[in-house]
Amino acid sequence: MKRTSAAVLAAVTAALVTGAGACGPGGQPQVTGPAPAAAPEAGPVYVSDALGHPLTRPRNFGIDEFTSLGNLRWTGWGSEKATATGVVRGTWCEEGCAPDGHPATVELAGLEARENVSYYTRARVHSPRLPPERAAELRNLRLIVPEP
Repeated sequence: MKRTSAAVLAAVTAALVTGAGACGPGGQPQVTGPAPAAAPEAGPVYVSDALGHPLTRPRNFGIDEFTSLGNLRWTGWGSEKATATGVVRGTWCEEGCAPDGHPATVELAGLEARENVSYYTRARVHSPRLPPERAAELRNLRLIVPEP
C-alpha cells in the first residue's frame, strides 16, 4: 500500500510541476475579474534634511549644505504637495541679508513610498531676495530619499 501511495504522490507532483493541471487554454493559468486597485500609501510622511535625517513637519532644517529654512508653518503635509512659509538663510548671504533670513515659501512634492512610509523627493524654495544663482538652484532641488 505504501508503494501505491508513493506512486500516486509522485504522479500528482509531476503533473503540477509540468502544468498538466492548468486551467486555461494552452496549459496557461487563466485570471479573470478586475485587477486589484492600488492601495493608497499609508504611514508617516517625511522630508530628509541635508544629512539624510527623516523629519516630519520640520520647523527648521538644512535643505542643502548651503541653505537652511526656519520658522516654517506647514499646510498640506502628507498630501501630494506640502507648502510652508518661513525664512531662508545661508552661507551664500554675505551682505545685505537680514539677520533672521529672508521671507520665503517652500513647496515639497513628489511623494515616494519606502516600505511603510513616504518621502518628499523635490523641493522648491522661493524668495524674491535670493541671489539669482541660488534662486535657480533652489527652484527644483532633489531631496535625499533612502534607498528602497
